[in-house]
Amino acid sequence: MILENVDVVHDISKEDFQKNYFKKHKPLLIKNFAARWDAFDKWNLAYIREKAGDQDVPLYDNKPADASKSSDAPVTNMKMKEYIDRIKSGPSDLRIFFYIITDRLPELLKNFTYPDLGIKFFKRLPTLFFGGSEAHVLMHYDVDLGDFLHIHFEGKKRILLFDQKQSAFLYKVPLSVHTVYDIDYENPDYEKFPALQYAKGYEIFMEHGDALFIPGAFWHFNRYLEPGFSLSLRALPNKPNVFANMLYHVFIMRYTDKLLRKLFKAKWVNYKQKWAYEKGAEAFEKKRKPEKM
Repeated sequence: MILENVDVVHDISKEDFQKNYFKKHKPLLIKNFAARWDAFDKWNLAYIREKAGDQDVPLYDNKPADASKSSDAPVTNMKMKEYIDRIKSGPSDLRIFFYIITDRLPELLKNFTYPDLGIKFFKRLPTLFFGGSEAHVLMHYDVDLGDFLHIHFEGKKRILLFDQKQSAFLYKVPLSVHTVYDIDYENPDYEKFPALQYAKGYEIFMEHGDALFIPGAFWHFNRYLEPGFSLSLRALPNKPNVFANMLYHVFIMRYTDKLLRKLFKAKWVNYKQKWAYEKGAEAFEKKRKPEKM
């Protein structure tokens, strides 16, 4: 993979952000962004454990979804305090996906301030994501195609970003928003997945309080290097063509895939994987032709 660094700032004006990043659909890392919040000292696992410790939370791991089950089915459930104790006590690939603050821990809404960056955030869905030191999230892009600000807390985190032009090189699975299951983005196998070597993207390392602007429909791979959690503030698409594409993703593509998965189970999953391999091979050969001449 061909990985570059994103631009890094410690502060930025709304005008500069809009002109150079939002309108250009370009990622940006803002270091120590959350430190300006009055309640910044409450953004840690100990505070979450104290306030939400008795809540039952669904957990996911690094294994691909079982073809016989829903792709969003959790592997187990656990009390929040037990989960936090687990990930802090040793290596774990368990993670919490899409913990909606407004439903589960509304008092947290008082502990941060929406940034004045010219983005109209969807305030119904500020969400948290948690992970142990072995947890990662499959390469994907968000089905709602929204721009979002991703703010990380506690341990370090590694993120890879790619725009949609890289989809074939990443082995995108049809009727899905993820790539093939068995790519190891920490140790890429270029013999098995040769197209990966042409994928151009960004590599980012986040620390406590950092914020990353991720443009809509950007592919992202998240790897927790230490136990931690992140807050995502989302904005729905406001351009008519992107909004229409979002409706297709959410209401047609996603449910078509779920229906076919329910009907054909592993056969459908295997077919999609094979299709992605073939498209990746085509992209690789097409890219190599100028090099052979």
